[in-house]
Amino acid sequence: MASSDKPEVVDRGVDEEKDEGKGGFMDKVKDFIHDIGEKIEETIGFGKPTADVTGIHLPSINLEKAEIVVDILIKNPNPVPIPLIDINYLIESDGRKLVSGLIPDAGTIHAHGEESVKIPVTLIYDDIKSTYNDIKPGSIVPYRVKVDLIVDVPVIGRLTLPLEKTGEIPIPYKPDIDVEKIHFQRFSFEETVAVLHLKLENKNDFDLGLNKLDYEIWLAEVSIGGAELQKSEKLQKNGISYIDIPITFRPKDFGSALWDMIRGRGTGYSMKGNIHVDTPFGAMKLPINKEGGTTRLKKDDDNDDDEVSYNLSYSMS
Repeated sequence: MASSDKPEVVDRGVDEEKDEGKGGFMDKVKDFIHDIGEKIEETIGFGKPTADVTGIHLPSINLEKAEIVVDILIKNPNPVPIPLIDINYLIESDGRKLVSGLIPDAGTIHAHGEESVKIPVTLIYDDIKSTYNDIKPGSIVPYRVKVDLIVDVPVIGRLTLPLEKTGEIPIPYKPDIDVEKIHFQRFSFEETVAVLHLKLENKNDFDLGLNKLDYEIWLAEVSIGGAELQKSEKLQKNGISYIDIPITFRPKDFGSALWDMIRGRGTGYSMKGNIHVDTPFGAMKLPINKEGGTTRLKKDDDNDDDEVSYNLSYSMS
C-alpha cells in the first residue's frame, strides 16, 4: 500500500513542510535557470533584426518605362548570420496595384552586421495606362512601396519585417517641337550661317531643365545637320518656350529644292533627335520627332537690318 493510503500517519505538517521546502527549492531552481537564460540571451544577443527604407532612386526613366531601385538597410543584432528567405514587394497608387513581385533566397545578413539590399522594379507605362485610363501621359502619380522581408532567426524563428515608403513618379510626355523661323546671318551657296528659332511645348505637369539637344534636320531630304545648345533653358510645365539654335549648312546641296522653298512651292521637312533634360525626378532623355509635311520660306519684311530672315511655315500633309 502506498504511503498516501495510510490513514494512521498523523505527521502531515511535517510532510507539508517538506513539500513547501521542496517547492521553494524548485522555485529557486526555476529562477536560477531563468536568470541563466537571460544572461545567456544577453551574452549571445539573440534579438529581432531591424530594417528601414533608406532611399528610392530612378536610375532610368523614359517614355516607355521607369526603372526604380528601393534601397533597404537591414541590421542583424545576433551572433550568427541569418538568412533573408524572401522579399515580397508591391507598388500601388491610390490603392491600385501598379507592379508586384517576389525575390526568393535574397541572401544572408552577417552576424552583428548590416546589409544594404537593393530591390529593382520596372514600371511599364503601357501596362499602367491600359489598366488605369485616368493615368495620363504628362501626369505625376503618387505611389506607395510596400515591402515584406522574411527572415529566419535562430531561437526566435521566422519573422516578417514590413516596410512602407511613399513618393511620386512621373508619366513623361514628349515635348512638341517646331522650327518657326530661320534667320540667315550670312548667306552663300558655299556656306550659310543661320539661327533656328525653335518652339517647344512642354506638356508635362513638371518643369524640364533643357541642358542638351541632339538632333538632325532634313529639308528636301537633305540633312542640314544639327548644332549644340549654347545655354541651358527651363521649359515651364504645361508651357511653351522658345530657343535659338545656330546652324551652318551648304545651300548648294539642296539643288532646286532651295528655289522651290524661296518661290513658295514648299518642300519636305523633318526633324529627329533627343532632348536631355533635368527634372525633379532625375535626368531624362526624351525623343523629339517631327516629320512629313511641307516647308515654305517667306521673307520677313519686319527685319530692318542687312541680315535676311525667313519665316518657316509648317503644315502636315
